[in-house]
Amino acid sequence: MTHIVKVKTGSKFETHASYSRLVAVDNWILVSNTAGRNPETKEIPEDVSEQLLQVFANIETALGSVDSGLADIVSAKIFIQNPADTETVMTLFGQKMRGVDPSITVTCPPLGSEVYKVELEVTAYRGAGRADVERIDTSAQ
Repeated sequence: MTHIVKVKTGSKFETHASYSRLVAVDNWILVSNTAGRNPETKEIPEDVSEQLLQVFANIETALGSVDSGLADIVSAKIFIQNPADTETVMTLFGQKMRGVDPSITVTCPPLGSEVYKVELEVTAYRGAGRADVERIDTSAQ
């Protein structure tokens, strides 16, 4: 039988819009678009790098609640408010996800507020970080 877990993290937006930060369906884990708001202070850093680090921390906490982690991420959608921040965001994303190498989509749409400089939405598969991985580089062929 399918097992579904829905995780709320205390964001007022989760309650207002009636959504879950994370939904796990068996081993598949879907994490909603996540901003860099510190859940304890409710503050959002002004610096895009600091926001992205907080985004990763928020996602890692949500994944941890269902016995998963960043290493299990198989796909990410990266939303960057200002295209000029793309290099900074992608450099830091690369540092955090080196070796995990998920598929990604990067886009620069307007976000829900100008205070948000970067947001991430991820899909994970519980245990992917411990799985045997075959790597294929088509550029070497």
